[in-house]
Amino acid sequence: MRIRTKRTLVPLVALALFGAACTSDSDDTATTDDTTTDDTATTEAPDDTVEVVQSEGSTLDAVKEAGVLRCGTRDALGGFAVLDSDGEHVGFDSDFCRVIAAAVLGDAEAVDHVDLETADRFTALQSGEVDVLVRNTTWIATRDGAEGATFLQPTYYDGQGMMVAADSGFSSLADMDGVIVCVAQGTTTEGNAATESARLGVEWEVRAFDSNELIQEAFLAGQCDGWSADGSALAGERSLYPDGPEALTILPEVFSKEPLAPLVSDGDSQWAQAVEWAIFATIQAEEFGITSENIDTFSGTDDIGIQRFLGLEVEGDDGAAVLDPGLDLPTDFAAQVVSQVGNYAEIFDAHLAPLGLERGVNALWTDGGLMYAPPYR
Repeated sequence: MRIRTKRTLVPLVALALFGAACTSDSDDTATTDDTTTDDTATTEAPDDTVEVVQSEGSTLDAVKEAGVLRCGTRDALGGFAVLDSDGEHVGFDSDFCRVIAAAVLGDAEAVDHVDLETADRFTALQSGEVDVLVRNTTWIATRDGAEGATFLQPTYYDGQGMMVAADSGFSSLADMDGVIVCVAQGTTTEGNAATESARLGVEWEVRAFDSNELIQEAFLAGQCDGWSADGSALAGERSLYPDGPEALTILPEVFSKEPLAPLVSDGDSQWAQAVEWAIFATIQAEEFGITSENIDTFSGTDDIGIQRFLGLEVEGDDGAAVLDPGLDLPTDFAAQVVSQVGNYAEIFDAHLAPLGLERGVNALWTDGGLMYAPPYR
């Protein structure tokens, strides 16, 4: 099945106020108390109201019936989600859309990638236009509580940073006094930047733009001394910069916590569990050493943990049986995820490592990182 691409501007649906502090996401940057996020939001309650559309039954059933996953994403963030020369989505987030489709439908290509503007993300999810949002969005308290959305296992732990021109003379945030810092509007970046400048005792004029494209234009025109967003987002923008990545430098400081996580609508625990365990499958596969290249070699394994994970027969008191965890997913869903898309390391290495991003806190827990999957039993 060919991946379909659709750009949408989500209409506002009526009534059910979802105002609350941050209307941002980690799209470009994230929160304040955490270490960086990309789409940053202010603490003003939004004026718009939306109605959460809850269908009867689980989204899981609806996705199975439709035979396609509608995944809210974007199309112009290097490393995470961009369109290739064939018009298909490529990137870290794009692959996690495929991970979910592989787990639920057995087909990683059964995805309708729905490109959403930053301001439209949550409305699209609340209105039922998309089944899941995988769009480098930061998990913060006000979004969790006020956007009608449930955040799941983070796929990338990020933090807000600062990018400057390579010839700017700035080597640290403390050097930047009396400057103009440009950020994406509707993200947690604005508030984080204001908080950090106050902490450092320097003055920043924070200018918010509707899109990264506009920030880039302003930066090229010399209207911005710094560009602040999630560190991963800055690396992605740097990789696509018209003057080449060498024209920009990302300063070493990280000044917020930005856990980037997929989201589903509130009130549908069955769908939330299915999506979350699809994500866990990539992490556990890496821990087991199972990759898309070697998965077939594990068909005869004696390791009961791997047998359970791959949906193979498990020897027990009652004889051979295939473990069914009761998630309403195929018993071999993890095997489908790994064979069709890959484990977490494969996805990271394919899309984020080329940007110069290191695993860091996104390493497995066994390597000192935060990536940890619950037991599959």
